[in-house]
Amino acid sequence: MQLGKELLPEHSFSEFRPSGAALQHSILFELPLLFVTRRGFTCQFMKFWIPFLKPSPKVAVIRLQGVISAAGRGSLTDASLAPVIERAFRRRRPAAVALLVNSPGGSPVQSSLIAARIRRLAQEKNIPVYAFVEDVAASGGYWLATAAEEIWVDDSSIVGSIGVISAGFGLHEFISRHGIERRLYTAGKSKSMLDPFQAEKPADVKRLKRLLEQIHSNFITQVKERRGNALADDPSLFTGEIWIGSSAIDVGLADGVGHLVPRMKEVFGDKVRFLRYGPKSTLLQRLAAKMLGGGLEYLEERAEFARFGL
Repeated sequence: MQLGKELLPEHSFSEFRPSGAALQHSILFELPLLFVTRRGFTCQFMKFWIPFLKPSPKVAVIRLQGVISAAGRGSLTDASLAPVIERAFRRRRPAAVALLVNSPGGSPVQSSLIAARIRRLAQEKNIPVYAFVEDVAASGGYWLATAAEEIWVDDSSIVGSIGVISAGFGLHEFISRHGIERRLYTAGKSKSMLDPFQAEKPADVKRLKRLLEQIHSNFITQVKERRGNALADDPSLFTGEIWIGSSAIDVGLADGVGHLVPRMKEVFGDKVRFLRYGPKSTLLQRLAAKMLGGGLEYLEERAEFARFGL
């Protein structure tokens, strides 16, 4: 007796896929079926839906850990996070997206790009976003947190630092003592702005402060648009000041003290499932990053966290 595909029914189970409200309350199953053919055995998977069984709600979790920078293997960049964020919002119909934020800040442009991407997908998919601050969400790290509808902190989380900073070194006296002459040729009077091998010029400092104020204004606008009426009328709010835990709630920078799992269970029930997303890399790539650039990047990241005593 010959058994094969000819014994399958004319209509596949997949044709009975529910739609509309029934789809939202059904679960997809894949049933393996083993068939005997002239060439041996073959296995096929048949898909069918069991209606009126509501699946457990899922929360996509994105970890935003480290310094925000335009480049660097260990830093947060829009380019490296784009596929992660896209998967989190588009796969398996999450009930919400949770951001685990632990960042002392960094590039204002990358902070803006990452937060804007999260907001765009949240609006397109109509998915709420929650932010959970771990050690710190300061400066650009707080900019990322504002991409969420709600910001939750630990009692000891550091939050705020809504300001802009620029730092450098002056080496003109050092090279002069060692008999080194600086030769610089430019077309355009501003091309050598803040050259570390030349004495600082008041005009350059004035120009830099004007640029920092423009970026600071953009940061303030982002916080006001996202936090709205929750913000307190506190004159120190946009001075670069930081707050700890419940004090961040008092000034409106956070909504409450809470952690990922218990808070999401309060919102979506005890059966909520967590789908974690992060950048993918091979073992060889991770080893190469450790050997070639990990040391310097580690020192840079430690310096940023050390500003907050971490």
